[in-house]
Amino acid sequence: MLGQEIIVYGTAWCPDCRRARRVLEQLECAYTYVNIEEDERAAAFVRKVNRGCQSVPTIVFPDGSILVEPSNVELQAKIELPSS
Repeated sequence: MLGQEIIVYGTAWCPDCRRARRVLEQLECAYTYVNIEEDERAAAFVRKVNRGCQSVPTIVFPDGSILVEPSNVELQAKIELPSS
């Protein structure tokens, strides 16, 4: 998945968001960070995919799949899956 864009929806105060971003950086994955406290449309998207909750980090992958509050192991496993 290296070189493909990932979108990380989060907040500045969220330690899990910082942790997920650090994992992506260590794996050399390109990603875009969107602060949902500064972007209402992004916040609405996060609420929609999380059944009304603003759960962060919400991470959207190029294949359309989404991980919410993933552990380091879950995130790394998703990144390292071979592309179809």
